[in-house]
Amino acid sequence: MNYRRFEIDPDTLPNLPGMMLVTVEALKSLGGSATIEELDEKVIELEGVTEAEQAYQMKNNENRPTVNYYLAWSITYLKRGNAVVNSSRGVWALTESGAEISNIAHTQAIYDQVAREEREKARAKRTAIKENASPIDETEEQGPDEADGWKNKLLSVLGAMDPSAFERLSQRLLREAGFTKVEVRGKSGDGGIDGLGVLRVNLVSSGVYFQCKRWKGSVGSKEIRDFRGAVQGRADKGLFITTGHFTSQASDEATRDGAIAIDLIDGDRLCDLLKDYSLGVQTEMIEQVSIQSDWFDRL
Repeated sequence: MNYRRFEIDPDTLPNLPGMMLVTVEALKSLGGSATIEELDEKVIELEGVTEAEQAYQMKNNENRPTVNYYLAWSITYLKRGNAVVNSSRGVWALTESGAEISNIAHTQAIYDQVAREEREKARAKRTAIKENASPIDETEEQGPDEADGWKNKLLSVLGAMDPSAFERLSQRLLREAGFTKVEVRGKSGDGGIDGLGVLRVNLVSSGVYFQCKRWKGSVGSKEIRDFRGAVQGRADKGLFITTGHFTSQASDEATRDGAIAIDLIDGDRLCDLLKDYSLGVQTEMIEQVSIQSDWFDRL
């Protein structure tokens, strides 16, 4: 690709209006809606983001690649500019006005508008604090990560685990998910294979070799090829579990035609699974009491 709308560099901020434009183009190419995973992969594909660029990590100890972090900001700016909406199921969709975006002037205008509103909100808050007044309510999210703050904390805990303990956690997770005969090989040096199990679906059973790694940063296509080479001729498929992220090239390699399929579980999905199976993650429901004044009026 000769022309890039944004560049990913570890020391500079990307062009967010350019990234917003590519995000809109990606949504259009995906039929107007997409999950965040589909959207990130399509943006990376359209813009030709290299594996090296996808490997850059945020410097503030956040367990996510730089490109994914700023793509989250990109979609957040578009949401605040009423160009996209998201459902409770995590599906993002273009609005009528978002579908009309066709050039960087449009996304630049949205970016400037949202930035101006944020400056005004910050100024009002400082004034309220200075005058000892009640702070301004902030109904909008302050960043793209607040909803998933628990995942960052969980990934930090997982990253501090002993490798053998993380293997046992993966073994427990696979058993909870329906695998049987799950065996952890430990430090066998067996081509990156950490264990194997059997997955039964109805009347059919499949042998699955897995690799589980605590990983900071992005897992590239090379690691997937190496793991497939170890699995080749020994099992029906492979499973790669990591606390990190997979590059789009790694995802493509995992489902390459004519090769053994490698299923991928990245850090985000791993957190969801641990939550679903209540493995070290407890979900608390907070009771909210509301008063129905009109009910009393009818007495």
